[in-house]
Amino acid sequence: MTKNPPQDISKPKTRRIMGGGGLDDGDDDHQENKWPPWLKPLLQTSFFVQCKVHTDSHKSECNMYCLDCMNGALCSLCLASHGDHRAIQIRRSSYHDVIRVSEIQKYVDVTSVQTYIINSARIVFLNERPQLRPGKGVTNTCQVCDRSLLDSFSFCSLGCKIVGTSKKFRKKKMCMDTDQGYDTEGSLNGISNIGYTKSKAHHSFTPSTPPPTAGNYGTAKRRKGVPHRSPMGGLILQY
Repeated sequence: MTKNPPQDISKPKTRRIMGGGGLDDGDDDHQENKWPPWLKPLLQTSFFVQCKVHTDSHKSECNMYCLDCMNGALCSLCLASHGDHRAIQIRRSSYHDVIRVSEIQKYVDVTSVQTYIINSARIVFLNERPQLRPGKGVTNTCQVCDRSLLDSFSFCSLGCKIVGTSKKFRKKKMCMDTDQGYDTEGSLNGISNIGYTKSKAHHSFTPSTPPPTAGNYGTAKRRKGVPHRSPMGGLILQY
């Protein structure tokens, strides 16, 4: 009598995808299936680059994304091989990637993300657009990157909503608020806690900018030096 070989009952390994706030597929939010699996790869994709397959076509700009294949940015000619797959179009506004609300709201809840009207269409930004400092009189900012918002919104982009609604970010924010409370108390006693900023509480989904090449340094324009005024330039002669 032959014995059957023991079956492998080990769990399949989960693919780790780093995103905003250091989230990955093992995160509690992923276990709750809060976000579709294609959303984080979409936010990390670089769009508006030339298609490597259709380089000879004038329609080779990659501004499409297949939600079923999740294989990067596609041009309009690439969609012919994707049949009846779900595809969305990415647009641009002020050098930032945006998508129409009418397209994305079919698959993702965009509630609490600020919308804008561009070319008579309502859009949302894919990734954060942090500001160095909020404008005067601003009463509401993005919970993640501090960008100025209207009072009825909590996030400036889809990426910030993913980060800001995660359990990890909320825990970090609570710790940060606690540390800021200690910092305020320490400042009153002449002690300052330097270096702890909100930027340490999250990471961006935005694709990284490629480093400058050697050619870029050669073509960069030199800034002119500060002009020095003549010592006698401000002297008024009286007769």
